[in-house]
Order: sequence, then C-alpha cells, then structure tokens
Amino acid sequence: MRHLTPAQLATGLKSMLDFSGRDANSAWGSPWVIGWMGLILVVLAVNATMIALAFATNPGLVIEDYYERGRQVERTLATRRAEAPGWTMSLDTPADISKGRATTVRFHVVDGVGQPVRPERVTYYAYRPSDASADFSQPMIEEAPGRYAVEVNFAMAGLWDTLVAAEIDGQEVVFDQRIGVASH
Repeated sequence: MRHLTPAQLATGLKSMLDFSGRDANSAWGSPWVIGWMGLILVVLAVNATMIALAFATNPGLVIEDYYERGRQVERTLATRRAEAPGWTMSLDTPADISKGRATTVRFHVVDGVGQPVRPERVTYYAYRPSDASADFSQPMIEEAPGRYAVEVNFAMAGLWDTLVAAEIDGQEVVFDQRIGVASH
C-alpha cells in the first residue's frame, strides 16, 4: 500500500473536482451561476408562453368606445337610482348549479312597506363574461304575487353574471348577481 503526501492528496483531489475542463476560477464553472441562469431561462420561457396564449385565446370583448360607454352606464345607473321605486328584491339561486342540468331560479320583489309587487314583465338574463355567444335570456313566470320563477340550463361551467329586469309602467328595475356553475 502506497502512502500519499498531503500535497499529492490535494493535487489529486483538485483534479478530481475539476472534471469540467474549465478554469476553476471562472464564474461559469460554479453550479450556483449555472443554476441561476437556468432559473432565469425557465422564467422567461414561461412568460413568453403566457404572452403567446393571451394573444391566441383573446375573446375580443373589448369595445372601441369603452370610455364613452362607461360614462353612459354611470349616467344610467345614477338616473335609475334617483328614479328607483324603493323595492326590495332578492334572487334565490341554488348553490349547486351544474353545467347542462336544469335549475329553477326564483325572484322575489316587494315594495317599501313589504307588499308584493306585480311588474308587467320580468326577464332573467345570463351573461358569460368570457364568451358572449353563450349569453341567454328567458321570461320569468309568476308563481305568486311578487314571486317569479324560471328554469334555466347553463351550457358552460364557470362564472356567470345574472340579471333580472322587472318592468312596470315603462320603467325597468334591475337586480344582478354573479354565480358559479360547476362542471359536474
């Protein structure tokens, strides 16, 4: 058995650890630098993928005159608040709504003293924020004074904006609610 001197042991150990063939003092020889550069490249690749997907799946729901439309909506809401008849409205939507399954939604409306209101027409609207082609509306049927119902079937899972419009004497009063539709 042959014994090595400490200098020979250090030289042998250094040659074993420097297997890359690069200068040991170079920053590119450090696994930390290589790891950080790899991490940066992964983050850039993920960002590029997300940007490409955003352009490829754009639903195109942005309108040209968005500012003027927003101002018009604000004026309309302020006018409706000023003309509001003082009704109390509620929308009874089941919590377990599923895609493709018929669900009954009920709407209740009473006046300021708690008496049922009988609008001339009540309509249920459902809007899909990400896909306008899935939007629909249906008239609601009066079950009792101040209580209306409609059976709806949502074609897609996800978030929906729902709105009930009650019309009386040419004035429309609306009540809105955001719901989630399950996929199963």
